[in-house]
Amino acid sequence: MDPSVRWDDGKSVRLRTTMALRTLLVIAALLALCVACSRKTDDREVVTFWAMGYEGEVVAQLIPEFERQNPGIRVDLQQLPWLSAHEKLLTAFAGESLPDVSPIGNTWIPEFAALDALEPLDDEIAATPDFDVPDYFPGVWDSGLVDGKIYAVPWYVETRLPFYRTDLLAKAGIATPPRSWEEWRKAMQAVKREVGPERYAILLPLNEFEPLLSLAIQEPDPLLRDGGRYGNFRSAGFKHALGFYKELFDQKLAPVVTNNQISNVWDEFGKGFYSYYISGPWNIAKFKERLPAAQQDDWMTMPLPGPNGPGASLANGTSFVVFRQSRHKAAAWKLIHYLSLPQTQARFHELTGDLPPRRSPWQTPALANDPHAKAFREQLERAVPTPKVPEWERIAQEMRIIGEEVANGRMTIDQAAEEMDRRADRFLEKRRWMLDHPAKAGAP
Repeated sequence: MDPSVRWDDGKSVRLRTTMALRTLLVIAALLALCVACSRKTDDREVVTFWAMGYEGEVVAQLIPEFERQNPGIRVDLQQLPWLSAHEKLLTAFAGESLPDVSPIGNTWIPEFAALDALEPLDDEIAATPDFDVPDYFPGVWDSGLVDGKIYAVPWYVETRLPFYRTDLLAKAGIATPPRSWEEWRKAMQAVKREVGPERYAILLPLNEFEPLLSLAIQEPDPLLRDGGRYGNFRSAGFKHALGFYKELFDQKLAPVVTNNQISNVWDEFGKGFYSYYISGPWNIAKFKERLPAAQQDDWMTMPLPGPNGPGASLANGTSFVVFRQSRHKAAAWKLIHYLSLPQTQARFHELTGDLPPRRSPWQTPALANDPHAKAFREQLERAVPTPKVPEWERIAQEMRIIGEEVANGRMTIDQAAEEMDRRADRFLEKRRWMLDHPAKAGAP
């Protein structure tokens, strides 16, 4: 080949390489300039916000509007899975690396308050003129009240009540939802006569403590006594509730099963394996999704019956807290205030189906016109928090174990009540010591 051609080719290659390098240098310089500019202009206050589960994904859609309304604040959202959230928060507390603000489960509030990890919000609430506390359902709001101080503002609420098969109840001659235990007992007995020995009136899964707890809170006797120092399960009220629970299994109105021993709760509900099922608002969407179109008019929700009339329900759910370690408490409160506005809560319900903890968002068409949500709206007026002790979740799990023993006939009512007190008292031993020795408990 002619050497001149090779030289020309090499020159051409070197020229193209040089031009490419110059172009890359120009691009790198422009990128560096952009980064430098962004660092100079983005001097906003950063609020770290940890949010859990599906709600943590959805809330990201609401943050841009907050940042538009508050141009001096940027929200650093981090999403956590629920299963590891509690442990991660405790680890962050020990390492002094908690976020500024986070929603936490209502049953966690007493625990983090006892750790002195939470900032009281009373002053911020009082200084915010449009923060309408009476608009919140009272029992839900009370979940954030510990020792006379507000440590948490409800974000969404989960309460449980019965879903029921309207068609099967109609066949059994039940025209209206029962409002008391006696009416409910007669309704379930009628259903059982109608459906026969292979099917049941109600599902009370033995791997869940909520069904028994939902009955226990109907009684006026508290589940713990003496300021949460001891269990109160030998009270007449708890024994009455436990007796009603046991009766449902003894009369074969409820199957002695966990919900892992059936195909799934939606299909079995549709097949008529049971006619009542106590569950939360998330199953409104599930039953609409899982039941066939021909059965969509065959189910409804109703408030929980109590011993002598309409009963209470659990004020579960999630609430916002500001951590005491935060250096951005004022900005964190602004985020809580924005996410608590009625219009923001209404939008959040549209995105998630979660129930608002205050009354005004329930006037929006999405909730006001949903017949399956109506019972939840009524029930929330009578929602009550669980006992406000850090040990409650462990005690509730013992209630599940004892309830299973009762359902299987391995314990009498008196034996179960005595054993529940014994186990609860063991968990509460440290609490008793700390309450009885406040000076030593607070010492470094």
